[in-house]
Amino acid sequence: MKKLSFLLLAVFLVGCGSSKVVRESKKEIKGNWVLNSVNYDNAGTYEVTLLNDASKECFEQSTWSFVPNNNTGIYSIANTNCATGDRYFNFTIQEVDANSGLYHFLLKPTDAKGKSANNAGFRFRLSQLSESVMQWQQTVSVDGSPFIINMNFTKL
Repeated sequence: MKKLSFLLLAVFLVGCGSSKVVRESKKEIKGNWVLNSVNYDNAGTYEVTLLNDASKECFEQSTWSFVPNNNTGIYSIANTNCATGDRYFNFTIQEVDANSGLYHFLLKPTDAKGKSANNAGFRFRLSQLSESVMQWQQTVSVDGSPFIINMNFTKL
C-alpha cells in the first residue's frame, strides 16, 4: 500500500475584483452539497489525508455548505469511524485564465469565528461547476510523478 500524505503550500486568500464568470460561479456554488466520492487518476491503494484532516473514506458522504456573500462555509463529517463534526472554512474562487476556463478554488480552514490558526490553505482546480455537479482536482506528486485527486460533489 502506497502511503500518501500531503501538505500544500500556504495559500493566502486575497480579496480582489471578481470577474463576471467568478461572480456567476459563486451563485452556482451557493448552498448545500455532498461529497460523493474521492478518486485518483492512478490505479492502486493509497492512504490520502485530505485538507490535513481525515482520510478519503471519512470525507466521502460529507456535507458541505457554501455562503458566497461572505466566502464562508462548513463541512460536516458524519462517518462514525472518523472524528465527526463540523469544520469551518473561508473560500475564494480565483480566475487563472479566462480564455482556458481555468479557475482555482482556494479553501482556508478556520474556527467557528472565522479565525485561521496558521493562515494556511489549499488550492484546487475547479474543474467542473454547474447547478448540480461540482468537481475539484488537486495535483500532488507521488514518486516524482503527478497524481491527481478528484473530489466529486452533487448539490442537495
